[in-house]
Amino acid sequence: MSDEIPSVAKLPTEWGNFDIHVYHEEATGLDHVALMLGSMAGPDPVLLRVHSECLTGDAFSSLRCDCGPQLDAAMKAIVENGWGCLLYLRQEGRGIGLHAKIQAYHLQDQGADTLDANLILGHPADGRNYKIAAMMLDDLGIKNVALLTNNPDKVKQLEEHGIVISTTVPLVAGVGEDNLQYLQTKVNRMGHTIDSNELE
Repeated sequence: MSDEIPSVAKLPTEWGNFDIHVYHEEATGLDHVALMLGSMAGPDPVLLRVHSECLTGDAFSSLRCDCGPQLDAAMKAIVENGWGCLLYLRQEGRGIGLHAKIQAYHLQDQGADTLDANLILGHPADGRNYKIAAMMLDDLGIKNVALLTNNPDKVKQLEEHGIVISTTVPLVAGVGEDNLQYLQTKVNRMGHTIDSNELE
C-alpha cells in the first residue's frame, strides 16, 4: 500500500512554498531531494542549485564551511527569481561520509587543509558523483539550467550527463574567519571560481 503513495508533497519554508520530491537511489540506498518552485517547463533556463548534504553546516550552522549559508542563499535566490529547483544530494563530506568527514576535521585541527585531510585518510579530494542529479533532472524534465555554483567539476560532470548549462551563477555566502582557509584551498587547489575580493 505504501509503495502506491508518491513521495511528493508541498513544503512551506521560511523562504517560500516549494514542492518536495524524494528520489531513492537503489545503488546506494540513499534518498535524495528535489525542491521545486513553480513550473520546470519554460523558455528560460531553470535556476538550479545542486547542493550536497552537510550535516554540520546545514543543520548545526557550523562556521568551518560555507555550506549552510550557501543553502540558504540558493533557496532565497530561487524564490527571488520566481521559479527554480534545488537538488539536495546525500553526499556528505564531499562524498566521503560523515564519519570520515569528522576525521578530516580532526586532521584539519592539526594543520592539514581540507584537500590534504581527505587524501591522508585515503579518500579522494572530492568523491562526489553527479549522475544521480542528472537522472533527477531528466525525470523532472529539466534539460537547460542556470547553475548556482563555484565548482567547475560539478559543471563538467552535469554536462557529461547531458545537462545543458547555459550559464553559471556564482554563489558566495557565509565567508568568515573560521572558513577562510577552507575557501582559499577550494580556490587555489580545487579550482573553484570565487573572486579573491570575496575572500578579503
